[in-house]
Amino acid sequence: MSTILIAEDDQQIREALDRILRFEGYDTVLANDGAAALESFDVHAPDAVLLDVMMPYVDGLSVVRKLRDRGDRTPILMLTARQETSDRVAGLDAGADDYLAKPFELEELLARVRALLRRNDHSDSVTLRCGDLVLDPAKRLVHRDGVSIELTRTEFDILHTLLTNVDIVMSRSQLYETIWGYDFETNSKSLDVHVGYLRRKLEANGRERLVHTVRGIGYVARVGSS
Repeated sequence: MSTILIAEDDQQIREALDRILRFEGYDTVLANDGAAALESFDVHAPDAVLLDVMMPYVDGLSVVRKLRDRGDRTPILMLTARQETSDRVAGLDAGADDYLAKPFELEELLARVRALLRRNDHSDSVTLRCGDLVLDPAKRLVHRDGVSIELTRTEFDILHTLLTNVDIVMSRSQLYETIWGYDFETNSKSLDVHVGYLRRKLEANGRERLVHTVRGIGYVARVGSS
């Protein structure tokens, strides 16, 4: 049974999420502010976190940063009433794995939770390569020309999917289905934001681009621009 930490200062939303997730068979831990969320996290070691952005004492973005700064990679789904792209980017940039704007549909919330938990398990152990890039799925390590590259969970999963299909163009829908377990709305920019961060890390110090955009379709991992 997976344990989900629900950090939400709105009591009605917090209790509704608690009932929903318990009904679905999850164990839940509740926190009504960011400070309490960090304390509960240390005590209960949850498998995933539902984290409201606007909370007293310590806001959601600060909670994410504190967890990531100490090397914790527990999947985090940000919940917020703000729907602007800049707010989505801020959450992802802080280290969150996914982002859901309020109000949200129950089915979508549960799908995102299942996807986060599913992505914890990379049972395959075949080392993947593309040029001088090496990915070890069992250890969740990435190296390029012998240099270690630190990726977020989502960045790693995108790269893993692309390297599993080297030279094969993956559509946006395929990537959303494979990584998140469902397709996003057609105007979602979540994938593009994650790919942008991934490229920035892979191409540091002038390294050759290996993750290419196929306009109007999606992305492909390959050596060379053609």
